[in-house]
Amino acid sequence: MSRPLILVSNDDGVRAPGLRVLADIAAEFADVVVCAPTEERSGFSHAISLRASLRSEAAPEFGRGWYAVSGTPVDCVYLGALHLCDRLPDLVLSGINPGYNLGADVFYSGTVGAAREGLIRGCPALAVSVDAGAKPELAAPFVRLLIPMLLERGAAGERHLLNLNVPGHGPDGGPVRGPRVARLGQRRYVERVDRREDPMGRSYFWIGGPPSLAGDESELEDTGAVLAGYAALTPLELDITAPEIDEWSRALADHAGTTKTP
Repeated sequence: MSRPLILVSNDDGVRAPGLRVLADIAAEFADVVVCAPTEERSGFSHAISLRASLRSEAAPEFGRGWYAVSGTPVDCVYLGALHLCDRLPDLVLSGINPGYNLGADVFYSGTVGAAREGLIRGCPALAVSVDAGAKPELAAPFVRLLIPMLLERGAAGERHLLNLNVPGHGPDGGPVRGPRVARLGQRRYVERVDRREDPMGRSYFWIGGPPSLAGDESELEDTGAVLAGYAALTPLELDITAPEIDEWSRALADHAGTTKTP
C-alpha cells in the first residue's frame, strides 16, 4: 500500500527555515511534495493569480520533490495539488510561519490562505505558526501529534482546517503547554498610518503597526491561550455566514413591508 501524500507550502518563500522543518516532519508520515513561493508573500491572504502567468521550477537544491512558484501561497497549493502532485494530496501543511496568526489575522495571512486553499481543493489542512523570534522546531511535537489525526480523519472522508499557534515558551519561561483548542480571539495592533516622503518629495504611506497582546484575553480564545503558554489550536470553516441569518430575513421582510414604493 502506498504511503499518504502531503503537500507542504508557506507564505515566506521556498528558502524559509520553517518550511524545511515542516517538510522534514511531514516526511516521517508520508511522501512529500513542497511547493512554495519563490519570494516572501506574507499578507497575501487568499489572493490567486487568475490574470497572470505562473512559472514553476524544480528546486533540487532544497530536496527531491521541491518546487518554487512565482505566485502566491494559494497559487502554490492550487498548482501543487492539481498538477505537481501525481494525485490529490491526503493533507496540506502550511508554515511554519515566524509570527502568530491569531484572531482576524486569519483573513490576512498567506499561511492560513494556503491551508484554506487545501481545504477548498478537498484536502484536510493545517496552518502552523510560532511566536516571532521563536525557533520553528518548537512546533514540531504538536505537528507530529496532529498529522496522523488529520490523515486518519481524512481517510474516513472528513475534511478539517486547523490553525496552530505555538508560543515561544510556557509560563515563567518554562515548556510550552498544550495544545489547547480555542476560538479565534481579538488580535490587537497599533493601528496607524505614517505619511512619509521619498527623496523626490513625493508622499507615500506606511500602514499598520506592530501587534500587541494585552494580557486580559480569555484562555478559551487563541490570543489568550498563547499568552498563557498554550499551543493554541483553532478549527476553522469556509462558511463564514453570520449566525443571525434568520434575523436578517425577518428584518428585511419587515423593512420591505414598511417601505413605500415610489
